[in-house]
Amino acid sequence: MYVGIDLGGSYLKYGLVSENGDILDKNALKSPHHLADFYTTIETIVHHYQEKGLIKGIGISSPGIIRQDGTMLLSGALKSFVGANYPKELERRLHLPTRVENDGNCVAIAEKWLGNAKNLSDYICVVIGTGVGGGIVVNDRLYRGGRGMAGEFGLMMIDKLPQDEDLEMVSLNKRAAVVGGYIRRYNEAVLKNGHPESCVEDARLLLQRAEENDPLALTYTKAFITDLAVGLVNIIAAFDPQVLLLGGGISENESFFQLLEKEIHRLIKEHATLHLLESIGLPPVRPAKLHNNAGLLGAVYLVKEAVEGTK
Repeated sequence: MYVGIDLGGSYLKYGLVSENGDILDKNALKSPHHLADFYTTIETIVHHYQEKGLIKGIGISSPGIIRQDGTMLLSGALKSFVGANYPKELERRLHLPTRVENDGNCVAIAEKWLGNAKNLSDYICVVIGTGVGGGIVVNDRLYRGGRGMAGEFGLMMIDKLPQDEDLEMVSLNKRAAVVGGYIRRYNEAVLKNGHPESCVEDARLLLQRAEENDPLALTYTKAFITDLAVGLVNIIAAFDPQVLLLGGGISENESFFQLLEKEIHRLIKEHATLHLLESIGLPPVRPAKLHNNAGLLGAVYLVKEAVEGTK
């Protein structure tokens, strides 16, 4: 059995996973925001599961840019984790093989192992949540790039550059992420209008308001869908994957996915060259299969592969 850890900016999900990818136990707690607390938390989780049986290794899915040696170059919302090397420290403390990988890459790995990419060799996973990340698989190999930065789609700028503010404000992270874009922009608008009671924390509520024809919710839902669709079409044009898989909690919402598909088709139809190419078949955009379990399972697959490769 393996311990899988899915570290996010708000919550840390963890579970006990079999060699076949069955999740035998799963739980969550608030993410530690200090490195020492993180290591103590992982030790507690692993010791708990060791009471249930033999643990062969630990797999960690983490936000940020991670070098292949496990060093964190950037760590998203977990600022104090920059420079840390989880595998090195946890192997010292727990004497178990440990692997860490970017959360978007973990989703791509999990979808190949157990999800909607089982029979694909070239595909992309885009995960939308607090930001926009993802994983790129080319010729059956995960593409990490020269610095581990590949798949950081949220850094892409998709609009006219502002003259008097951070250029990241026109990035996918600030325009097409669920939390950093969609919810943030809507809440800023309702606060500006003097209605703090209308602020939302859950995108499902915002989608519902749009379906009920709330004018402000409609405006920001349309903007969110268009910005995301522009980003996805750019990714399709750049990489020509067999399929683009979309992950993150909102991807499970059927209404959202219908709106997104419709907008992607509109953009392609109104783009002269892409419209011509559509006749030969452009890559479809589909929901990822493993949803909120993908990060945890992808991390486990990596450490499982390392353990089995040493036999």
